[in-house]
Amino acid sequence: MELTSSLHAFLWTSPTANNCNTYLIRSPEKTILIDPGHAAYFGHVRDELDRIGLTVDDIDLVICTHAHPDHIEAVQFFNDAPARFALHAAEWALVEKMAPMLKASMDIDLEMFRPDFFLEEGELTVGDISLEVFHTPGHSPGGITLFWSAEKALITGDLIFKGGLGRTDLPGGDGRQLKESIRRMGALDSHWLLSGHGEVVAGAEAVKANFKQVEQMWFGYV
Repeated sequence: MELTSSLHAFLWTSPTANNCNTYLIRSPEKTILIDPGHAAYFGHVRDELDRIGLTVDDIDLVICTHAHPDHIEAVQFFNDAPARFALHAAEWALVEKMAPMLKASMDIDLEMFRPDFFLEEGELTVGDISLEVFHTPGHSPGGITLFWSAEKALITGDLIFKGGLGRTDLPGGDGRQLKESIRRMGALDSHWLLSGHGEVVAGAEAVKANFKQVEQMWFGYV
C-alpha cells in the first residue's frame, strides 16, 4: 500500500497466521525497511518490494521496533546484503539474557540477528532521511517508536494499534511504562499511525481520537 510516494505499508492481513506489518521509507538517496517480520512469511515483503521495483539489496537500513520473533526473525535475510541493521540496546540486552533458552528450545543462533549499531533516543539521519527515535518501553524493554516529521508518520511497533495496545505479559513487559509511552507518543502531531499489527490510522484527528479511545478503553486493565 502506497501511503505517499515516499512511504509504503506492507500490511499483514492473514486471519490465521501471525506476522507483523512492515513499512518502507524511500527517498532519492536512501531506503529504510522497518520490521521485516517472520522468516517464514518474508515472501510477503519480497513481493511488495518487487511491486515497487526494489529488492533486498536495495535496502540501506533495516530497523526493528523490538526483538519479538514476528518483527525481527527475517533480519537474517539481510546478512549477506548491503543493509545495516539497528535495534535499541535495551532490547538486545534482553535477547542476550534469553539466549540460552532460545538456543536450547529453538536452536536460534543469535549472531544472525546481531545489530550493526544500537539505536538511541534522538535524531537518526540516514542520507537525506531524518527520523526521530523515541525509546518507548512497555511492550518490551527496548521498544522504540519512529517519527518521520517529513510525512508526520508515527511508526509504533506494538506500542499501540488501531483500537488497542501492546500486551505486557511477555518478558520485559511493563504496564506502567506502556501507558507512559503511549501518552508521550499521543502528544506528537501525527498524520499517520503505523502500528505493528492491524490497520493504518490516517489523518491527524483520527490519530488523536485513537489515542484517546485506547486510553479510555484499555488503560484501566493494564
